[in-house]
Amino acid sequence: MTAIAIDTPPRLADAPNSRQLMTELQSQGLRLLDPSAGAASRRGGAGPSDHKAVTVDGVTLMVPVHTATAFSSPFVADAPGADGVSVLRRGSIPIASIRFPTQPRFYGLSTADGIPYQQIATLHGADVLATTVLQTCIRYESRRKACKFCAIGQSLAAGRTIARKTPAQLAEVAKAAVELDGVKHMVMTTGTPPTADRGAQILCESAQAIRTAVDLPLQAQCEPPDTDAWFQRLKDAGVDTLGMHLEVVGDALRQHMLPGKAEVPMARYWDAFAAAVDVFGRGQVSTYLLAGLGDSPETLLATSQRLLDLGVYPFVVPFVPISGTPLEDMPAPTADFMRSVLAPLGDMVAEAGLRAGDIKAGCGRCAACSTLSRYETPLAA
Repeated sequence: MTAIAIDTPPRLADAPNSRQLMTELQSQGLRLLDPSAGAASRRGGAGPSDHKAVTVDGVTLMVPVHTATAFSSPFVADAPGADGVSVLRRGSIPIASIRFPTQPRFYGLSTADGIPYQQIATLHGADVLATTVLQTCIRYESRRKACKFCAIGQSLAAGRTIARKTPAQLAEVAKAAVELDGVKHMVMTTGTPPTADRGAQILCESAQAIRTAVDLPLQAQCEPPDTDAWFQRLKDAGVDTLGMHLEVVGDALRQHMLPGKAEVPMARYWDAFAAAVDVFGRGQVSTYLLAGLGDSPETLLATSQRLLDLGVYPFVVPFVPISGTPLEDMPAPTADFMRSVLAPLGDMVAEAGLRAGDIKAGCGRCAACSTLSRYETPLAA
């Protein structure tokens, strides 16, 4: 099938309103005339769920395609032509030429015991490998304590992953992803186990095995462990950057949205951020802030400034209502809301000298789940 002949669409990344259009795409999602185009989309699980990677003039975004918002989105992607290029439209108006990244080659392999590599780690964005080392979580196991936006158990229940990835499995898959698909860095997150280290131990074991097998920059993500000594242990094991995710900030909002995680007080997060920066360096520690869950732009920006002052990268991403979660019917934040946060935050990040491109590994470096990096420099406009 070939694309409909039309005037050449504008290059979205070069257009004066490119950042706004990208932000709208992430907020409103995308309808696909050919759902099978490119690599498979992601349903459920940890990370950018119900999304599909979309490359627009060299910029790869994770865009919702399986949410209620996406089903009614004004953005539509034509079926790709023979050259793999699709036309992005708003309504019937062509906006840009886009591509969907192809299925990575390592997905076709399995371990010696028959587990498909794709069940151990997946490709996120354009060149980052991601895995949830422990696909179970003490927060998720209790309806009363589960984070209301989380879908970590969905992919496990559907048989798309396994509960625990061993260090050997992760090392094998990481090596193959680098050699076959040119993966440049890797993210390891984890559900929170019932131990005081909150997952740091299994991340250390995994990092050591991966770095022994392949020279691949790593990010580890977990809740703040019980002692700051874990930060040096993680670095010694081969972790380059660390993510400890706040998601939301206000005390009442934390109790409502993530009652289990809220048992770890904000004071512990602030202490842990400072201690982690001492180990990993400025800009190599990050946190997720989910915009659209109730924190105001003023709260998000004030919190981000405090994080930047500590040397922590505030990765502000739009909340995505994932099917099957308590918040599946909650609307995603509007593009105007996101711009009200990201535009000033981009200036703040640039002023602090903590740009996404300087992060060694992880979500902030990948940058596909937010358009924040597009606001960090006027060259993106």
